[in-house]
Amino acid sequence: MAPPYAPPGQLWLLPQSQQEGLDLDRRKVIEVVENAYRALREGGSDNPVKTIIDDPGHRSLSYSMVARDGGSGTVCFKAVYEFDPRRSRDGYRFHSFVFLVDDTTGAPIALMDVVKLGPLRSSATTALLARAACPDARSALVVGTGVQGQAALPMLVAAMPELERLQVFGTFPEGLRAVRDGVEGREVEIVTDLRAATADADIVIGASGLSASEEVRRDWMKPGSVAVLLGYGVHADVCHGADYRIATDTAQMHATCDDLRNADGSLPQVDAQLPDILLGRSPARRRPDDVVFAYNSGMAVTDAALGRYVADLALAAGRGERADFW
Repeated sequence: MAPPYAPPGQLWLLPQSQQEGLDLDRRKVIEVVENAYRALREGGSDNPVKTIIDDPGHRSLSYSMVARDGGSGTVCFKAVYEFDPRRSRDGYRFHSFVFLVDDTTGAPIALMDVVKLGPLRSSATTALLARAACPDARSALVVGTGVQGQAALPMLVAAMPELERLQVFGTFPEGLRAVRDGVEGREVEIVTDLRAATADADIVIGASGLSASEEVRRDWMKPGSVAVLLGYGVHADVCHGADYRIATDTAQMHATCDDLRNADGSLPQVDAQLPDILLGRSPARRRPDDVVFAYNSGMAVTDAALGRYVADLALAAGRGERADFW
């Protein structure tokens, strides 16, 4: 039986302040996210393509998503609004939340701030893509030091503890320090020559924002490496010139990757999707020396599964606020 998140007529609110300090296990996070992807093929889950509004002048970016995670019986409604997404007006604002419902009882679970939940599930997905495409990797490079860049390496190390060399490229000193401090017990090298660092990296993670100053190019990458793109920092020619392409979801990629399209609007074929790779139905690469491009598009089914995991931790810890709502 599901726990009583809130009495009838009330809504349980979980602002970010009430989620801080929860005992999150990164390996468990990866497991929850992986199971959510698997459930998309094994039944009971659904993840329609997101709805997007992109202001022609790049003043704002808005999107919404809905999904059902069959494993946890959770329905998720997610809304995101970004003001000044290109940071061109020095007025950037980000607002996002998920509304979770228990689909086995029909009872609301929580309304949650997801400023940390989003990067958590995105970094877990990046780790799954990288591990599948390059399981013997020994080096990883993160491009970008924002929220996504700071979350990438700790999750990657949790998934691939055998990694020996960790590198980060960025332009903001505070972000660089945060990335270095974020991986406990491991040294993170700050690199200034992106091309040289890329040539030595088995895994490249593009986690920059829209204001990325440099991007990894296809001819910089060594044979057998993988580039995972979840933001910016990896040029479109990596997508078009890769030997093999994988994505979390092809339809979602086509809805969100306009900056990767050719002048005629075309995109190259996606060779495999993450749920099929995790289930062993499709390979993550054809040949050992393939350069693989992986597109990490956020999927609300992972917000549903991971949101439920975080909500249950918060409930056990006595967190949150309940308000009369209905």
